Amino acid sequence: MTSPSRPPSRPRLAIFVFIAVYPIVTLALYALTPFTEGWTIWQRNLLMVPLIVASMIWVVIPRIHRHFGHLL
Repeated sequence: MTSPSRPPSRPRLAIFVFIAVYPIVTLALYALTPFTEGWTIWQRNLLMVPLIVASMIWVVIPRIHRHFGHLL
């Protein structure tokens, strides 16, 4: 029988998510800017935020838990 695992440290998880998401947001801005010249900021965000959220939910956070779960 395994012992119940402790919940992850939220501050540590936040640091890992920041480290992973910052480059994704930066690259997304550089990639989308040429295609969205003349758009207002809310229009760019409407395009970018779903991409970032999807990458966080299905890529970033699961990988953080898989590879760095022991550090959380």
